[in-house]
Amino acid sequence: MQQFIKKHESQVFGVLNGFDRLRFRGTLRVLCVVQGLFSWMNHQRVLLKQFKEFSLSLTSQLKASIESVAEAAGRKIEYVAASSLSKEALVQELLRREKTPEGLVCVLSCVEPCQSFDIERDKVEKTIDLVSRPRKCLHWYLYFIHPVWGLCHVRIQSWLPFTVHVCVNGREWLCRDLANAGIGFQRRDNCLTWVEDLSAAQQMLEAQPWFDWSGELQRLLERACPALGELRWGDRALTHYWSAAETEWASDVMFRSRSRLESLYPALRHHAITTFGSSDVLRFLGKKITAAGDVPGNFRGEVVTDLKTRPEGTRIKHRLKANSIKMYDKQGSVLRVETTINAPGDFQVYRASEADPDGPKSRRKMRRGVVELPARAKASQAANRRYLESLAAVDSATPLARILEPLSKPVVTNGHRSRGLHPLVGNDARLAECLLKGEFALHGFRNRQLRVLLFGESDDPAQVRRDSAKTGRLLRLFRDHNLIYRVKGTHRYQLSARGRRTLPNLLAIRTTNAKKLHELAI
Repeated sequence: MQQFIKKHESQVFGVLNGFDRLRFRGTLRVLCVVQGLFSWMNHQRVLLKQFKEFSLSLTSQLKASIESVAEAAGRKIEYVAASSLSKEALVQELLRREKTPEGLVCVLSCVEPCQSFDIERDKVEKTIDLVSRPRKCLHWYLYFIHPVWGLCHVRIQSWLPFTVHVCVNGREWLCRDLANAGIGFQRRDNCLTWVEDLSAAQQMLEAQPWFDWSGELQRLLERACPALGELRWGDRALTHYWSAAETEWASDVMFRSRSRLESLYPALRHHAITTFGSSDVLRFLGKKITAAGDVPGNFRGEVVTDLKTRPEGTRIKHRLKANSIKMYDKQGSVLRVETTINAPGDFQVYRASEADPDGPKSRRKMRRGVVELPARAKASQAANRRYLESLAAVDSATPLARILEPLSKPVVTNGHRSRGLHPLVGNDARLAECLLKGEFALHGFRNRQLRVLLFGESDDPAQVRRDSAKTGRLLRLFRDHNLIYRVKGTHRYQLSARGRRTLPNLLAIRTTNAKKLHELAI
């Protein structure tokens, strides 16, 4: 990351690294599985045939509890009938009309999908069973102005197992801390474009992962729905286990000038879409790749890159299974790189076993529990750092002669001499341009794909063989110059690290007109 910042230091005001949006899940672990709920019902002396009445009575208790909380705050529960309506927009509109310094802002309700339980009847065996299945039920959204976090909300499922979600915004929290400390800042939407004391702001962000999450989340839930705290198993209260269902960690590079980011971002976007392959995405998100820079043969998963333009900017997103890293321009002058973790088990941490906390430590899967938030923050920051370091090659100040000269010289590989490249003219230049096409960025390219691009389609088998041979010789030439490599066990090729650094510069030279070069020269 420092390499990118140093390169653009005259144009960059500073960088802030920290949490953006966080979504926590609270679960009553004993009630989340069929056997646990069945055992709890037995303890309550509830028969399976009484499940419907029993579960509805619990739902009624939750409803009465939430209605009591809303009434005490002078709020009504508003039902949102259309899923297309944005709850966030409704809340923001309410806050504009009514200034709420702290406490309950509003309560919304809507029907949404959930994982719940049902009774399954076997007419042949004449038995009934308790089963878990996807269903739809009413959910309550309670929006609060929290004394620490600022605006946040609690989502409560009305049916068993009463799963809870709490959403917090790290940037909202930071703004609240800065205001309390008397530190000036400028905020646009969900990012900061200027901060009076960057060092203090960064320290505030770095303290967030170490917060007492379990305690504060439980206190907020008891405030939202006291009835959930009354569920018991004998003398023991049933408390929610808190995990981080989704975390976003953002690195905001704040540019001094909107025009500078506008001029740089197209090159960054082009570099990301054309040169970052599957192996790069794996590397960004902490996965090991082979010594040749290839995807390991035992990897099972999907890597997807997509580009989307929104009113607030253009976003490029690289997704590896359920986790992702994305880049977009925000509010004109902020370059944001953001890692989203939905599946922490794809990362590893050095820790003891959960069953033996005092035992020996080893490399284990990262857990979902909030206890792993510092580890999540560290892994996310490392991903953002690797991504920005890879972007440091864009708009390089390396003299073009230093790029072109080594390519124009012959090379000897395993006793075989290969001529120098003609990177700006002829088939060499055309192949270099083809290799940077977006469709090859993720899965590489084959001879037959490049043959059609270079020489066109042909119905003559002999001509196809000749064109294929020409393409093969060009690929061999690029391999000897270490611009591409062959994926082991396949007929597919990928750009090498040198190719990813060099070919975009060659393309830039080919597509820049003489007038522009003359202006740069003088």
